[in-house]
Amino acid sequence: MILNMITNMITNASKILVLGVLTLSLFNCSSDDDDGDRGNWKQRSVFDGVPRSNVVGFVLDNMGYMGTGYDGDDYLNDFWEYNIEGDYWVQKADFPGTARSSASGFQIDGTGYLGIGYDGTDELSDFWSYNKSSNTWTQKADFIGGPRRSAIAFAANSTGYLGTGYDGDNDRKDFYKYNPTTDEWSELVGFGGEKRRFATSFTIGDKVYIGTGVSNGIYKTDFWEFDPVTEVFTRKNDLDYDDDYAITRSNAVAFTLDGLGYVCTGYNTGVLSSTWEYNPGTDAWTQITSIEASSRQDALAFSNGSKGFVLLGRTGSLYLDDNYELFPQETYSDED
Repeated sequence: MILNMITNMITNASKILVLGVLTLSLFNCSSDDDDGDRGNWKQRSVFDGVPRSNVVGFVLDNMGYMGTGYDGDDYLNDFWEYNIEGDYWVQKADFPGTARSSASGFQIDGTGYLGIGYDGTDELSDFWSYNKSSNTWTQKADFIGGPRRSAIAFAANSTGYLGTGYDGDNDRKDFYKYNPTTDEWSELVGFGGEKRRFATSFTIGDKVYIGTGVSNGIYKTDFWEFDPVTEVFTRKNDLDYDDDYAITRSNAVAFTLDGLGYVCTGYNTGVLSSTWEYNPGTDAWTQITSIEASSRQDALAFSNGSKGFVLLGRTGSLYLDDNYELFPQETYSDED
């Protein structure tokens, strides 16, 4: 009987030891595979204005500028400056055009540009410039691609580019470029991608990257690099190139930090909080920590190249006014 008791004790101890080893192994495997451990978000100054989505913004001399949008009841035309280093907001001169959402904007040589969008009834084609020194707006030549909203816009080599979007009847894939010296638009041919609305873009070095978006209810997986010098679009690995990728979405934001691109939040059968990092050297994506706030779509992103922020947007019918800064190389912490 005593021998049986000793044998049972040894067997139980062995089971506990094996279980402990298995548990430790599983824990280690989980840690090694968890890309979400890298990346940390810290809350910054809440937007002073009305919570909203579908705003437009650009960065001028280390200051973020944003305005227009929709708060669930009204289309808006107020305009604001975010001091990136000081972490505070200052209201600027209202945008003088029709209040709108889903506009597009970019900056060229220290001047901001804002145009197109949706006023609740019609898509728009007007375009305006913003002078931060005088805090004044000037109407410029209308966008020649026709009224539309939810387009991609960026600037490079002192030229503005705008394309894709929704014209009220159809999704679009055409692109146009803007010369601020002559105040003229001209068509840019050569984009081989698909029609889409609510897509995103970010700039790394002298290249611009374009992807995401939706058309006919299908989330787009093609991803493109645009060279502003040659004005050639080159297809890169698709956003579903790897079975582990879950990047495809619409209504997301994108920005650049320290030579890497980021796509964050958005919508794909539900609102998203996930964040993906793009390395142009390897043409590969890595998932890092999701935004440590409500999942959202139709948000805004600011970046001065070394600091990146995701703010505002909506989750369902809840409109948001919060503001978060991403530290992609830090380890996730829930203490900040």
